[in-house]
Amino acid sequence: MKKNPKPKAKGKTRSKHQRRALKLGLVLTVVSVLWAIAGVWYVHHPRQWLIENNRSLPGIVAGPLLWIGNPLGDLTDALDLTGHDAVYEYDIEAPSGSVAFAGYPRRVGAPAPADIRVITRGEFTIGWSDTLRHPLWVAYHVKAKAKYEYNEKRPNFAKDRAVESSAAPGDYAKSGYDRGHMAPNYAIVTRYGPEAQKLTFQMSNIAPQSPSLNRGVWRDVEHRIAEYWTARYGEIWVVVGCIPSVSGLRLGAGVDIPDSFYQVIIAQEKMDVRAVAMIFSQKIPYSAYPTANIISISELEQLTGLDFNPDLPSFIQSPLEAEVPTRLWPIRLKDALGFAFRRFYQ
Repeated sequence: MKKNPKPKAKGKTRSKHQRRALKLGLVLTVVSVLWAIAGVWYVHHPRQWLIENNRSLPGIVAGPLLWIGNPLGDLTDALDLTGHDAVYEYDIEAPSGSVAFAGYPRRVGAPAPADIRVITRGEFTIGWSDTLRHPLWVAYHVKAKAKYEYNEKRPNFAKDRAVESSAAPGDYAKSGYDRGHMAPNYAIVTRYGPEAQKLTFQMSNIAPQSPSLNRGVWRDVEHRIAEYWTARYGEIWVVVGCIPSVSGLRLGAGVDIPDSFYQVIIAQEKMDVRAVAMIFSQKIPYSAYPTANIISISELEQLTGLDFNPDLPSFIQSPLEAEVPTRLWPIRLKDALGFAFRRFYQ
């Protein structure tokens, strides 16, 4: 007589399923960790390397690396866990309160037009071009601590009556381009008050920017300067500007539409001078990350025809401007927590 097989214990069956699930979970965890590491490694390469590899690699490879590498690398950089900065020791103290850290940009050749004239606006300075009808560059500085509350009600844009070639606000209407601030509204009003803010809304401080640039990565960097970097490093000096259109593209009113825009940012913490420069095409996607657009100041000088920080002695200027940082500057731990929340959950 055959004996009936004993039924399998339910507990053993569950344990077997649990072991399989555990193995699968471990495999997925390892794959995710390796994917994250590879993504962070990938995005910490120089701008030109990224451009070339994004073109040559299949989208199924480059896409996932960028998708995880950009936000995660942004966070690990903020926490000072990855990347490196251009930092050099300088034995002269920072020029506290000065609009420029080491002199205003100087023209050395094309594509910078020859008709640049300097217009002082107190807390920021404009390098104006009558032929472009917008600033070629604007220099401003941001104090470490905000003195004024930010008012969501913004002033109206206005033609600068002191600059004859200034555009009118309506010249940008239905053009497809934003009236892009050079000296930023938020940083200026919170440090210097509403009267200084009004000056940032004069059209002598405005240039045509694509909405994806103006409302995306450009605003991102402005926020880091005004909120995070001043809190960590103290006073910040900035030069923003543009590279004029090489094809002669202009608004209907004759305002040049730049091909790209840049920011050069400097801080001095004790005797350490820290610098980073970024360049942004008008065609940049709204969701782009600033880190992918870092460039050396030396290369930016070649692209713009300008000499930045001309008053720095060569022993500090040459290495500082030749260095290519691989990240944006780290921030305070408490700021990084809020930064991470906004980056991943908003």
